Amino acid sequence: MSKPRIADPKAIKAFGLTQIYTPRDEPTIDIVFVHGLNGHPHDSWTSKTTGCFWPTDLLPDVLASLCPRILTYGYNANVTAFTDGASRDSVVSHAETLASSLAANRNLRDCSNRPIIFICHSLGGLIVKRALIYSRSLSNEKTEHLRSVYVSTFGILFLGTPHNGSDIAKWGLLLHNICNAVLPKRFMEASPQLVKALRTNNETLQHINSLFVDIMGRFHIYFFHETRSTDMHGTREVIVDEHSAAPYMEGVERAGIEADHSHMCKFDDDNAAGYEVVAEAILRYSRQAPAVITERWAEEKKARTQEKKAKAREIYDGESFAKFVSP
Repeated sequence: MSKPRIADPKAIKAFGLTQIYTPRDEPTIDIVFVHGLNGHPHDSWTSKTTGCFWPTDLLPDVLASLCPRILTYGYNANVTAFTDGASRDSVVSHAETLASSLAANRNLRDCSNRPIIFICHSLGGLIVKRALIYSRSLSNEKTEHLRSVYVSTFGILFLGTPHNGSDIAKWGLLLHNICNAVLPKRFMEASPQLVKALRTNNETLQHINSLFVDIMGRFHIYFFHETRSTDMHGTREVIVDEHSAAPYMEGVERAGIEADHSHMCKFDDDNAAGYEVVAEAILRYSRQAPAVITERWAEEKKARTQEKKAKAREIYDGESFAKFVSP
């Protein structure tokens, strides 16, 4: 009998997907971690106090009976990704790469129909939202394999992700605060052009949240907000407040985590504030997901078959008409 495999932290890739936990038996669920601005696929989820990397040190014990496969996704989470829509490292580019990478990873292992649960911190939640919007849009026969990420996604846990986006000026201030919280003070002081960009060039982020509202009812969603303020180089502020991180929405769960913005995704051990609420949500979603996603795939395949028949009928009717009118 094989044993579960846990990836060496040194083997976790800075960019792309890394499978960090492989269960003993055939997996029933894929759990994907996505970090935020200036983050890292290992360090963002690791306690600086105890060194606990909870995606592999704690979570597998909670999900032992469900055989989860756990992955972490890394990307170049520099500031321009969230301020420059034309950048090669833009949110849209990262989101499309996440969707493509995850679809490829699952296709290679013949598990495209397996349920997915995303766990994302801060602006990483915007990458996940945009990836799902992108995946949903691909109905062409040549790209429909990428749609599997959308069809298979069951739940999303957002930790400190900003969700309100009607006021562009507020977006700029919010991004500025997040940068202040995660970037060295000298970096911000040396980049006045960045501060200007943060305050003005964020229509992309606003647009992502607007588009996601149209599809979010399909997913089980849990909003988590920070309850402690962050030291902002002399003052203390809550970076993403409760109103933004956990707005009241029908069918959406919400809870606070007794930590600041950077530490709300790190747990010292299984007694850490907020861990049980997060772990229980992942466990519950993992139990509920297989039956729901199996049904969604049946509906998806039925819809694809009907669409192909309709296209074939159009071609046949067109050819028949051409023969009828030809001399």
